[in-house]
Amino acid sequence: MKSLLKFITCGSVDDGKSTLIGHMLYDAKLLFADQKKALELDSKIGSREGKIDYSLLLDGLKDEREQGITIDVAYRYFTTNNRSFIVADTPGHEEYTRNMAVGASFADLAVILVDATKGILTQTKRHIRICALMGIKYIVLAINKMDLINYDQYIFEKIKQSFMNFCSDFNFISIQVIPVSATEGDNITKKSPYTPWYDGLPLLTYLEQIDINEDVNKNEFVMPIQRVSRPNHKFRGFQGEIISGKISLNEEIIILPSYEKAKVKNILVTNKEVNEAVAGQPATIQLDREVDVSRGCVLAKDANLKLDNLFTATILWMDDEKLITGRNYLIKLGTKIIPAVVMDIKHKIDINTGKYISTDTLSKNEIAQCNIALSEKIVMDTFDNNKTLGSFILIDRITNMTSACGVIEHFLRRSQNIVWQDTYVNKEMRSKQKGQKPVTLWFTGLSGSGKSTLANEVEKRLFAMGKHTMLLDGDNIRHGLNKDLGFKEANRVENIRRIAEVSKLMNDAGIITLVSFISPFRKDRENAKRIIGNEFIEIFLSTPLEECEKRDVKGLYKKAREGEIPNFTGITSPYEKPLNPDIEIDTSKCSVEEATDIIIKKIINYIN
Repeated sequence: MKSLLKFITCGSVDDGKSTLIGHMLYDAKLLFADQKKALELDSKIGSREGKIDYSLLLDGLKDEREQGITIDVAYRYFTTNNRSFIVADTPGHEEYTRNMAVGASFADLAVILVDATKGILTQTKRHIRICALMGIKYIVLAINKMDLINYDQYIFEKIKQSFMNFCSDFNFISIQVIPVSATEGDNITKKSPYTPWYDGLPLLTYLEQIDINEDVNKNEFVMPIQRVSRPNHKFRGFQGEIISGKISLNEEIIILPSYEKAKVKNILVTNKEVNEAVAGQPATIQLDREVDVSRGCVLAKDANLKLDNLFTATILWMDDEKLITGRNYLIKLGTKIIPAVVMDIKHKIDINTGKYISTDTLSKNEIAQCNIALSEKIVMDTFDNNKTLGSFILIDRITNMTSACGVIEHFLRRSQNIVWQDTYVNKEMRSKQKGQKPVTLWFTGLSGSGKSTLANEVEKRLFAMGKHTMLLDGDNIRHGLNKDLGFKEANRVENIRRIAEVSKLMNDAGIITLVSFISPFRKDRENAKRIIGNEFIEIFLSTPLEECEKRDVKGLYKKAREGEIPNFTGITSPYEKPLNPDIEIDTSKCSVEEATDIIIKKIINYIN
């Protein structure tokens, strides 16, 4: 069986990545007759004055052909006499860096292209860092467009030395530098007569011969569970891809995170029963006894995996919105998806120099080291030990878009030293003693919408009913607990997180909590809801901005209009309306007494 090499082409925009792979496939006669004919016909109306435009083989999107750039990742599968290949041709434009990272995540080797007329650019350096981040250890530097510099060896050596100097900070196992011309075909499938000073192999020959030494922890069997298969009452199998090691019938395995043990009763690869399954195979495993296993669990043997919820990671931020510490995301690690919070950004990494830069936010395509906390302990490992259980993506909880990808560098000791202490008196007992069910009434709306006034009135009514309450007002909290926080977005996020944690403690004490905060961002209110749980009741005061500004009880709108208050919600900072609040009231259309009646009527069944 031929060995398989998975590689990517990357580099800055217009460095010739698609042309290189297209020319390689064309010269090596790895195209079907209809593909070759279509390429020749399309090239007649292309951008090379009738000459064959090899990039058209890879750039299949209409926008790609019109703009002359790669936008999406193009995968190609081909086989030579010596080896099978999967290549991902990735975009070079900075706007599509996330697509390049997707391609890099699957590859064993990267072919990094550099335009000989331009040298190494910032985007080239970004791609090198992403390759290192994704664990690629084998690099080929293809210095392209040698024909445009008359195959000048001096320029070649200068770019090569600059590249080697930049890569000295990374743990690449192998770096091969090849002078090529993607349009003319020099040193792609055969040696070029124009570079007699180059004594190495042509690119395709090198790719056929390079030995990729994969450390797949052969003795450590690990299989994250993707699905529990139960087609009938007689069969229960656990399905997933074996990411390392091998497993045989009758061997004892451990189920994480429960640490239960069981023996393998049956193994299926696809739909065939086998005695043994190995890394890279999709398997269905039946055990000799009933155990609690679900998606996100891990079957293991002789593996030293961690059960943790705090770690330091290096991430590539891919979201158009900035990363703000304290915001809540979903993390997908292995086959497990749970809530996660970026607690702090330790530093971001300068793309050009590698220096650490202090920051409290992160913009699109920036790389940084962060501390991340998960909502529960799950099975994981460092990326160096296990690529699958040491890498992850962060997902925006509102849009479900991928916000970042990252790798685990190390675990934080504090997570191993802090254990939840159970207490005898619990929330249910405290609630029963007080004769009420605790909730958090979260009043949100613009300044002047009537949050504090209405929260006060609702608390008075609840107090008169004999209920135990606590009102947490935004301004009052900033005089004490949150006096260290300003009004930048990161501080606002932390402001809401802290008050949500306090509200949860109040609810645990059996107390009905009323929170009066502008809380302008949906993500922060979602995070508060996640922290507080089912006790969270969102009350949106939808009073129009015009009415709020007319009231201007504290004179804040006037100051904001005059530029005295930056980041003022509704004027210079946005307010994101709740999409589906539990209660919505426009205080410009009803009196305080009427609004209070509406709220009490809506919540009475929750609190009794």
